[in-house]
Amino acid sequence: MSDRVKNVVVLGSTGSIGRSTLEVIAASGGALRVVALSAHSSAGLLEEQALAVRPRQIVVTDPEAAARHDFSALPSDIELLVGPEAVTQVVSQEDVDVVVSAIVGSAGLRGTWAALESGKTVALANKESLVVGGPLVTKLVKRTHANLLPVDSEHSAVFQALQAGRRVEVRRVVLTASGGPFRTYSEEQLARVTVADALAHPTWDMGPKITVDSATMMNKALEIIEARWLFDLDCEQIGVVIHPQSIVHSMVEYIDGSVMAQMSPPDMKLPIQYALTWPERRESPAAKLDWGAAMSLRFEPPDFERFGALQLGLEVARAGGTAGAVLNGANEASVAAFLDGRLGFHEIVPACRNILEHHDFDPNPSLEEVLELDRWARREVMCWISA
Repeated sequence: MSDRVKNVVVLGSTGSIGRSTLEVIAASGGALRVVALSAHSSAGLLEEQALAVRPRQIVVTDPEAAARHDFSALPSDIELLVGPEAVTQVVSQEDVDVVVSAIVGSAGLRGTWAALESGKTVALANKESLVVGGPLVTKLVKRTHANLLPVDSEHSAVFQALQAGRRVEVRRVVLTASGGPFRTYSEEQLARVTVADALAHPTWDMGPKITVDSATMMNKALEIIEARWLFDLDCEQIGVVIHPQSIVHSMVEYIDGSVMAQMSPPDMKLPIQYALTWPERRESPAAKLDWGAAMSLRFEPPDFERFGALQLGLEVARAGGTAGAVLNGANEASVAAFLDGRLGFHEIVPACRNILEHHDFDPNPSLEEVLELDRWARREVMCWISA
């Protein structure tokens, strides 16, 4: 194993993935070192993290949040930077080795883009970077010779399983989904789902937005789109299977019929560490399977009628262009409206489909165009709600 210390920037350090990343770094025995942290508005928690890990810089991207917080206790050797443009500054520094892109939503695309443009290795937890900017991001990776490594447990599993054969030998990848808490609900039951119901995920501990996405299966739809671009797959090569135990994180089927699966307890620290230490494996603080205990694994096909988000994901992955940006923006706005009590759980996916079908599709947009369409889709959801 390499003895060289890797310098890490964690974007979105106060979120679920960011906090798990800091646990992984703390358990690395000095092999990983934090050089910068960023948060949008959680200035107090960001300062606590800074005092614990002593990076040389922290970034608060929301200037108003930074102004509200008293940073007088921040040591003089930790530089405070404010504003979204500071993210580009910290990820572009010459001695940065890995950038963990863990900002939730399309807001994470800018940081991902800046890091890739600087030729860094990006540990990608922000699936929206590829949902919104898929072909643009993959072209940038090729141009700058950067590395884009998955942190999502499903895509990390595919990435690991792909190492068992040659790419020309891959028949398809199969993404597993827990199915969320409502996989057996009728339409009438889905119409009565409350915010508290949707936030009670059976196997994963995630933030509210991702937890709701898991309940609608939109999270899996976005992962279909991410997999299409990350692994350069045809849509026909991407399948989904319901696996309630969340032990098998995804599979790769080869042309000879062999299926390679990556298995572990549902603990994000494992895929985070693999992205940080790749191409090496190290001892991990993640939970391990207990092979001395009885275990059963169940798989079942998804219900595309009950969970229309899956069909949307396949359609958007096939279309490319501006479709991903519109779906993502519409979904983020719809989930926010549901959490605020302005939209029913059963209305989230129909709202997304409506906005998607009424946008002016462009097969070859620029980065600014997809970001503007993301904003447009959010505005359209508000009009859809009030109509």
